[in-house]
Amino acid sequence: MVIHMNQEVILSVRELNIKFTLRGQELHAIRNVSLDIYKGESIAVVGESGSGKSVLTKSFMGLLDNNGFISSGEILYGGKDLAKYKSEKEWQKIRGGEIAMIMQDPMTSLNPLKTIGEQIAEAVRLHQPDIKGKEAVRDKVYAYLQDVGIRKPELRYKQYPHEFSGGMRQRVVIAIALACNPKILICDEPTTALDVTIQAQIMRLLKDLKVKYDLTILFITHDLGVVANIADRVAVMYAGDFVEIGTAEDVFYDPRHPYTWALLSSLPQLGQKGEELFTIKGTPPSLYKAVKGDAFAPRNPRALEIDFLLAPPVFEISETHKAKTWLLDPRAPKLEPPEGIRNLKNLEVLG
Repeated sequence: MVIHMNQEVILSVRELNIKFTLRGQELHAIRNVSLDIYKGESIAVVGESGSGKSVLTKSFMGLLDNNGFISSGEILYGGKDLAKYKSEKEWQKIRGGEIAMIMQDPMTSLNPLKTIGEQIAEAVRLHQPDIKGKEAVRDKVYAYLQDVGIRKPELRYKQYPHEFSGGMRQRVVIAIALACNPKILICDEPTTALDVTIQAQIMRLLKDLKVKYDLTILFITHDLGVVANIADRVAVMYAGDFVEIGTAEDVFYDPRHPYTWALLSSLPQLGQKGEELFTIKGTPPSLYKAVKGDAFAPRNPRALEIDFLLAPPVFEISETHKAKTWLLDPRAPKLEPPEGIRNLKNLEVLG
């Protein structure tokens, strides 16, 4: 899918700031973030653990914990500003039926005391009231089970979560999300707890379901390799801010921010036999304090002097590709990305 700027925006984040009050201190988790999500696209938000990916997307559903709050900014969806929502009653109109979420551990999402069929049926009754009668609801559940690749739905309907493997449980969680009939599906590290083979199956399944159910999918992951073949666009997040946003081709084949270079260098397929895999040295900055300059500068061996002094603005590389790095300033020295990154095309990462 090629993203054009005149496509319909289904959700728009504008200069969003999210803070947490912890032990009497304020942690600035999301720092002045803006993002447009287009109807029908798959967009991946990538970055290390703790970069703010889950906090950002949980704010779309009012799922911030009691210590978290939106201090400023907008989340525009369906003509309304979700950032202004306060009550559970307001959020219930959004959760499930408009925006649904798949969590990384399916066992925490499923009720061990209820059958698989009951749990999917509950979502059908709640979000599709036009489907009436036990048989109609049951048939709908059978259809969802088949759509997510679970055979013998009549048998599986009566079974409990502990009777399913990890991959099968994740398929059930996806079926429950589909039964809510959402427009946007957020997938929060949906394959982290699964082995590599099952990961690939689940990602292929989500790709197929996006088309069948006309979904807009937002993936959250720390692993760029997981979304290489499924994301239309990639938004790279570091220390609560987006440092680079572009199409998958932009980010994989023409990355511009040093942090994106570092993430790509960490892909196992770039490793050389007999050599240690690349790791990003150091740790992200403390968000209890104001971040000065480029947040990644202390971990960037090729940082410029200005990186430690001033935060870079957004530089537009193309209509679809933007990055926040002083390397894009016309006055900056011309630095080539690491050699492994330059050879990514030869690896057919997006093939």
